[in-house]
Amino acid sequence: MRTLSTRSALGAAGLAMMVLGGVLLWGQATHWDVLIWLAGAVVLHDGLIAPLVLGVGLLLGGLKNRGLPRGALLTVGCLVLIALPLLLRPLPTANSSVLPLNYVRGLLICLAVVAALAGMIGAVRWGRGKVNNRKFNGG
Repeated sequence: MRTLSTRSALGAAGLAMMVLGGVLLWGQATHWDVLIWLAGAVVLHDGLIAPLVLGVGLLLGGLKNRGLPRGALLTVGCLVLIALPLLLRPLPTANSSVLPLNYVRGLLICLAVVAALAGMIGAVRWGRGKVNNRKFNGG
């Protein structure tokens, strides 16, 4: 029963935050810009993200441990979505202190860290699987 009440409370909090976001968005943004942004998100998802996920799922279908690559790809997707507005910003700005960093380099470093960690975790799991499958003589 505690789980149901916790889920209900979290759901209500999420719904309240969505309503607050909608109210704030309605008051500040032009509605056509929001409509174009939402349409772009649907096109990006259906045209690029969903086919990539399906393709990776088909390629990984025979693997015994699919969780690690799926988690790494999910992390990479989130990082790219977070960095996308910074990567697509207008380049020259009047104020040089606005967004002064090299965000392409930062994203590539983050992606390399995710790939390295996934590779190391996979190697450790593979090594443990090989050690655990060996038969040792008790003598």
